Amino acid sequence: MTQKINLYINGAFTASTATAYLPVENPATQEIIAEVPLTELKEIDQAIALAGEAFKTWKEVATPERARLFLKYQHLLKEHQKEIAEILATENGKTFADAMGDVWRGIEVVEHACSIPTLMMGETVENVARAVDTYSYIQPLGVCAGITPFNFPAMIPLWMFPMAIACGNTFILKPSEQAPMTAMKLAELFQQAGFPKGVLNIVHGSKDQVNHILNHEDIRAISFVGSVPVAEHVYRTGTHNLKRVQAFGGAKNHMVVMPDANKQQVINNLVGASCGAAGQRCMAISVAVLVGEAQNWVNDIKNALSTIKPGVWSDDAAAYGPLINKQAKEKVLRLIKSGYDQGAEVLLDGSDCVVPGYEKGYFVGPTLFNKVTTDMDIYKEEIFGPALLLVTADTLDEAIQIINNNPYGNGTSIFTNSGAAARKFQHEIQVGQIGVNLPIPVPLPFFSFTGWRKSFFGDLHSYGKQGVRFYTETKTITARWFEEDVPGGNVNMTINLK
Repeated sequence: MTQKINLYINGAFTASTATAYLPVENPATQEIIAEVPLTELKEIDQAIALAGEAFKTWKEVATPERARLFLKYQHLLKEHQKEIAEILATENGKTFADAMGDVWRGIEVVEHACSIPTLMMGETVENVARAVDTYSYIQPLGVCAGITPFNFPAMIPLWMFPMAIACGNTFILKPSEQAPMTAMKLAELFQQAGFPKGVLNIVHGSKDQVNHILNHEDIRAISFVGSVPVAEHVYRTGTHNLKRVQAFGGAKNHMVVMPDANKQQVINNLVGASCGAAGQRCMAISVAVLVGEAQNWVNDIKNALSTIKPGVWSDDAAAYGPLINKQAKEKVLRLIKSGYDQGAEVLLDGSDCVVPGYEKGYFVGPTLFNKVTTDMDIYKEEIFGPALLLVTADTLDEAIQIINNNPYGNGTSIFTNSGAAARKFQHEIQVGQIGVNLPIPVPLPFFSFTGWRKSFFGDLHSYGKQGVRFYTETKTITARWFEEDVPGGNVNMTINLK
């Protein structure tokens, strides 16, 4: 009998009363491994109400005590990292090494949450006027919500609820309906760590459930990661309802290759950054801008990409796994065809890729386009597959202009041995996250994930100092205590207790 995914509400794993369920598919085999409920809206209301009740007591828990609970949680996540990674790889399709990395990047955010006492320190100025002091407190918002995607089932939920809860909020998580099992394991360990009931709650569903969360009057803040159209919808709907929203969308990340860069380092990094996780990463490198003499490296890039093969998560030789579902594969195949139709030079075509023994899997082989122009669909759309586009530029200035003309601004990188070129690039580029001689510049959690332009809608980014600011309000107090001089030089403070 197929496993039915539970809800996690008020500290208990319970079956949903929903009559409609969606299949959870192993993308390497098309096997249905579980069914996830389209949660009844009244169940979401119940979860939010119970989270609201839990907030009344959770916000009063001493900040160091909250940190100690996250220390326990961090330990449990490390202890069960391999188990979480196996669940993740089965429902998402990532290789085991990639799944382990997904979990680890989430653990790093939990480690950051353990520092919450120092992260929530306010500010103080004495004598802003004669005998008047001003100081600030950082206080939680209330019930917050997170809506997370399939491509990082551990890392992205762990971007959200640990920071929100450490700040004193309670949380409603709606994980991707395509990969919900990982989130349930995270909740199981959260419960084992000893957190109070109602602090974290998990509901499931699709569009209707998301819209219900966006419109619910008792949700104070919403965090979202997903495609650009949905990110725009989440931001517009949430802010229309006067909520605080951070909505991370898609990307078209470019890597500039200068002719003075180390060719082998460039090629090694391009292979992993473009095809790792089957290209299903918002920080994947999907465009390489070859500057000057680096344009002569096309065959070397082709040869390197042609050697990697997809496979199932348990195959140590697999470079990456399948796409998440049939629709995702159809989109990638459509865009590959458009590359042919619109005049790109297709050096590698992974459309007919088959992994022996897993013929039903949603696999696409490494794909390489050359002579790509910015008016082609493969350039304008986020492919979200194992595909790399090659674009040329005569100068660094031209490369910078190409990137700045692109509407997305999630991440970019430059490979060069010139400090002057690197500084010019990082100063002039209009992208939020920049790598110098590394392809995927995702910051560690004590910084923030800072996508720009159409890759992000909002004002405060995820985790780091901005994450704490997103999940808190600042309360400023200006105080004066009246004093009465007493003969003999003593000071007696008079307090009116009426």
